[in-house]
Amino acid sequence: MSFKLKIDIDAFQDIEEAAEWYELQSKGLGLRYKSQVKKQINSLKKNPYLFSIKYNNIRCRRIDKFPFLIHYLIDEEFQLINVFAVFHTSRNPEIWQRNIK
Repeated sequence: MSFKLKIDIDAFQDIEEAAEWYELQSKGLGLRYKSQVKKQINSLKKNPYLFSIKYNNIRCRRIDKFPFLIHYLIDEEFQLINVFAVFHTSRNPEIWQRNIK
């Protein structure tokens, strides 16, 4: 069974901001970051239950080689994975969490 993906605009912005920062640190690193994020998000389609619930039914998947977590919810009824944010592991998820209804 394969799930569909929905990525919120805030998550896209998180990815873009981090990629720009990495690119400033080293040419090509931003592209490697984006490629890794895409790979990890797409891997959720096969088995989103592989990663544990961290808070309020939100699961987190670590991005390999980068200190970021993909924060997502699973909608079983619609077979949908909703990615809310891609945050650096040092950031507090409450920054965006209060906006989820």
